[in-house]
Amino acid sequence: MSTKAMSTKLFDLTGRVALITGASRGIGEATARLLAGQGAQVIISSRKQADLDQVADSIEAAGGKAAAIAAHQGDSAALKYLISEVEASFGRLDILVNNAATNPYFGHICDTDMGVVDKTLQVNVKGYFELSALASKLMQKGGGGTIVNVASINGVRPGMFQGIYSITKAAVISMTQAFAKECAPWKVRCNAVLPGLTDTRFASALTHNEQILKLALQQIPLARVAQPAEIAPAILYLASDAASYVTGTTLVVDGGLLGCG
Repeated sequence: MSTKAMSTKLFDLTGRVALITGASRGIGEATARLLAGQGAQVIISSRKQADLDQVADSIEAAGGKAAAIAAHQGDSAALKYLISEVEASFGRLDILVNNAATNPYFGHICDTDMGVVDKTLQVNVKGYFELSALASKLMQKGGGGTIVNVASINGVRPGMFQGIYSITKAAVISMTQAFAKECAPWKVRCNAVLPGLTDTRFASALTHNEQILKLALQQIPLARVAQPAEIAPAILYLASDAASYVTGTTLVVDGGLLGCG
């Protein structure tokens, strides 16, 4: 087989079923479009059905296969419903991309409201954990699968005034390693992508503040903010057969900030 044929096959997701959370915009939407473009049946999820329907319709109009199921990442009952619907409709799950997250507070860590702490932990840690556990069991039934957690470079180097968010992303990195170790006998791989500063509505508190943005860009060797479509290929790699021997690791996509800082 030629190198070109091998590379094409390695990233081919035809016949795979992929669930992407937080997929109505940003990194999640870009990932759903990319995976669908590689042949996957994508199921996109976030809180608002109407927003999901627009993205799903757009993916299908481009020739992809997409379904939309609304579910709140911080609601245990909603996550159980989401996985049950995936199993009932598609009979299997091959790929989970845990992307939905929240960051409701920007300010000094000591002034963080405990309600904000609870909400951030519920969505960013417990939500990822529960959905990973549910998905892993469904993947086991189908002979294996892969989980890609969208963490953050803040999980390695806490962001200023982003204390509780950074703490949750550090937890996601540890969680990734724990699931990778214990679910490997089920042929379930688990890895994490660590984006740097990315041009999303989620990061608008940073990207739309001229003073903060100027300071941030001075620390990034590539001297610019990433686009969501630049994060999605890292997720595709970890979700594909190209990463068949990769589990429990993190892939940093940050314009060089951590590696060159």
